[in-house]
Amino acid sequence: MTTTMTSHTIAVLVNDQPGVLQRVSGLFGRRGYNIESITVGQSEEEGLSRMVIVTQGDDKTLEQIEKQLYKLIDVIKVVNLSSKPMVGRELALIKVKSEPAERPEIMGVVETFRAAVVDIGTNSMIVQVVGDTEKIDAMIELLHPYGIKELSRTGVTAMVRGNA
Repeated sequence: MTTTMTSHTIAVLVNDQPGVLQRVSGLFGRRGYNIESITVGQSEEEGLSRMVIVTQGDDKTLEQIEKQLYKLIDVIKVVNLSSKPMVGRELALIKVKSEPAERPEIMGVVETFRAAVVDIGTNSMIVQVVGDTEKIDAMIELLHPYGIKELSRTGVTAMVRGNA
């Protein structure tokens, strides 16, 4: 029997209390599970936050993660978003070296990806791009030849599509 390691996106509704993020991330570390990305912010309900965690594993690993999360007192709900139609987005800010002569070329890449230049300096510009992980990766790859000075990514945030 072969097990397939796939990427899973999990939404975790938690009490908005100090230390909850540490307990959740500690659970992953103690069990040897890696967190590829994690985003945390307010939810639609006052006093609750939503964590969106992207991790790798087979179906059995995912089941164990869900069971372990429910053992934490501040966890209200765990939803495997990967098993449903979902919308997932990430934001990246990319500071690129840009001499004035290169700017038209860089702007061509920015426009193609429906990204935006949010800051221009003498020898650099900061580009903001929003999309799925593959889109962000593709844009970074195309900007690499110009010289990426700095890169900041938010990690994936996601929701189930439609009325669910």
